[in-house]
Amino acid sequence: MPSFDVVSEVDQHELANAVDQANREIDTRYDFKGAEAQVEQAGDEGGLQLEAQSEFQIEQMMDILLKKIAKRGIDVRCIERGKLTETGRRATLLVEVKQGIDTDTAKRMVKSVKDSKLKVQAAIQGDKLRVTGKNRDDLQQVMALLRAGDWGRPLQFENLRD
Repeated sequence: MPSFDVVSEVDQHELANAVDQANREIDTRYDFKGAEAQVEQAGDEGGLQLEAQSEFQIEQMMDILLKKIAKRGIDVRCIERGKLTETGRRATLLVEVKQGIDTDTAKRMVKSVKDSKLKVQAAIQGDKLRVTGKNRDDLQQVMALLRAGDWGRPLQFENLRD
């Protein structure tokens, strides 16, 4: 029985490259001379931390980072700004990189697939959604349906099996 998985993942290697490129641009920009501003990956979950001297510089860094991420082919909908904290002469912004499909979004996707009246089954498996059907054409229609919807995060389709 043909099936495929719907996932929402970010290529960590491309994300690291985007962070590296953003840091290089920050180092060479005149308005950041001597500011000790940097973007670094924080933790194993793929979050990012922006650190600079002021909130204005953080906003400039965020703009640079988003441009580099988009240029590397990563959808910017997976980036979620955190809370900006200012302590003394430093400002820090934590940015979350969303991965996986949360339960609420997966339930909305399953409901959308069921409402389409296609002869497929959709099942939530952790942070993935598995869709199975009798023929490949139905699966392709489900892919088109899910691409057309606004789920708040980028979707990828993998593991297409006959």
